[in-house]
Amino acid sequence: MTTDHTTISALSPLDGRYSAKLAALRPIMSEHGYMHKRVQVEITWFIALTKANLAECPPLSQEATDYLLRLVADFSEADTAAIKDIERETNHDVKAVEYWIKRAFGREVLSEQARAELARAGEFVHFACTSEDINNTSHALQLQSARDTVLLPQLNTLIDLLLEMAEKFADVPMLSRTHGQTASPTTVGKEIANVAVRLQRARSRIAQVAIMAKMNGAVGNYNAHLSAWPDVDWEAFAKRVVSAPVPEGLGLTFQDFSIQIEPHDYMAELFDAMARTNTIFIDLARDVWGYISLGYFKQRLKDGEIGSSTMPHKVNPIDFENAEGNLGLANALLRHLSEKLPISRWQRDLTDSTVLRNMGVAFGYTALAYQSMGTGLRKLELNPEALAQDLDQSWEVLAEPIQTVMRRYGISGAYEQLKAVTRGKTVTREALHGLIESLAIPPADKARLLAMTPGSYVGKAAELARRAREV
Repeated sequence: MTTDHTTISALSPLDGRYSAKLAALRPIMSEHGYMHKRVQVEITWFIALTKANLAECPPLSQEATDYLLRLVADFSEADTAAIKDIERETNHDVKAVEYWIKRAFGREVLSEQARAELARAGEFVHFACTSEDINNTSHALQLQSARDTVLLPQLNTLIDLLLEMAEKFADVPMLSRTHGQTASPTTVGKEIANVAVRLQRARSRIAQVAIMAKMNGAVGNYNAHLSAWPDVDWEAFAKRVVSAPVPEGLGLTFQDFSIQIEPHDYMAELFDAMARTNTIFIDLARDVWGYISLGYFKQRLKDGEIGSSTMPHKVNPIDFENAEGNLGLANALLRHLSEKLPISRWQRDLTDSTVLRNMGVAFGYTALAYQSMGTGLRKLELNPEALAQDLDQSWEVLAEPIQTVMRRYGISGAYEQLKAVTRGKTVTREALHGLIESLAIPPADKARLLAMTPGSYVGKAAELARRAREV
């Protein structure tokens, strides 16, 4: 049975229809990416042992050390396939990595002296480690890389795009709708700024999550380590390996208390932060979809594109619909991951193992949605005529400022008077001006109200829109 698949026979659309769009994520979150990180962890631990002044584990020559680092740097899909071949013998994936590394010690690209010293030190590959020491650190490296090189740059791009739109449309008035009904006007830029500010804060929560890893043995107590060298401070050693910058260490945050597995609380924190960010994007996708429906935005046409198989006039907001659908899929997975992963029976059960293999799926749907969102936003073209027409037909929104000025001057029943004039009625400019003229208020305030239009009644919206970058 072949293991090669074309995109049209892939079970998941992430590896099928959308395969090309996720090229940046696949080397990190795929099984190959996972295997690469395992090799990195094993070799980093091994090199650290050879530098720890342990009598039975002598230091390596520069040639041998450089060779080990090249095994990580040059790791290929062919190397993953070789490890998978070994796994078919061992029926254990982490042990297969250990054997692959040991077999690499005999390659003829090394001098005879380097091969000999690596062979002598061979039993210190995976020394005192449980599989989870390798796996949890590998997952941490995957998450750190996917977050920092794919997710955050995508977020940065979308936030910058929204901030640019907020500034560009800061002064463009727009009718608000609360409960779907006409409400106090705002500006297009201010409504976009609202989302941009939310996303800036959400992005910082994702970026601030400390990516953690443990290297403390079978149940988190350094039992095996101390049985071999009881005088070594293994906790300090493990912390150096986990926390030191690459290549001396792994560049992660050290988890000092654990059972056999790292508790995964940081994962839940990260996935929750991602899901909250995705929910903001769902909110944006639905709002923009609605604004397109109202005609506030047009969509830039693409030659040859078809909106409907039977209705030639249609330009569907498919990018926002695709984004919303994929964000929902991502959040379903992210929320399951965050709820399940921090739970493990006693010192270890395996229910987390298969679940963790789906982290890339959650990241994949998120990345795909962000691409659709960016494509959709870049297609938008403002339709000022539709915005102005809506405002000109909604003079009832000025009932709010009129009754507020009336309240200022103590006019009894101000709210009730405006309610009687406007609620459920078609309100005209002339009717409101007639009411204003009858008010016993100072001439300057009366003139100000008479000069007000739905399009000018926007408060500090424009100023707030321009301040969004300062948050």
